[in-house]
Amino acid sequence: MPLQMNRTFRSDRSCNMLKTFVEKKHTCYHQSFPDWESAIQAACEPLKKDNTITQAYVDLVIKCVKDYGPYIVIAPNIAMPHSTEGAEGVNDTAISFMKVEEAVHFDPNDPEKDARLFFTLASVNHEKHLENMMALAEMLMNDDVVNALLDAKNDEDLLRIQKQYL
Repeated sequence: MPLQMNRTFRSDRSCNMLKTFVEKKHTCYHQSFPDWESAIQAACEPLKKDNTITQAYVDLVIKCVKDYGPYIVIAPNIAMPHSTEGAEGVNDTAISFMKVEEAVHFDPNDPEKDARLFFTLASVNHEKHLENMMALAEMLMNDDVVNALLDAKNDEDLLRIQKQYL
């Protein structure tokens, strides 16, 4: 009998990602920001609080966006602030989540470069980083999850979304 792929398969990491954000206190919620630099700074704060990253990494992420443009906006409403793996100021491998009510504009001439969901990436462990990236990508491929995240107001909403969709 041929092996059939289950199209509803979800990895354990994807199923637990939102719960992990909440448990590690790697979440924050904001109304708006005056500019994208302030948004990146805020998106990094949960990882700074537990010393996963330092301000040196935040500064590097901001510098990379200034140098290379808004490469961190991977889809409308979704940004992944990050720099290179093993960058200065990274002490652990993790992801944090930030939700902003009003879109952050990375390019005033391109609304597709606006973001409201921020997933900040930090990495010192290549394998764990790849697992995190695959789980995050899997989660973000589900439009219902993305839409629910856009409506989220707090950690309780994240746990409800995980239970409902993941």
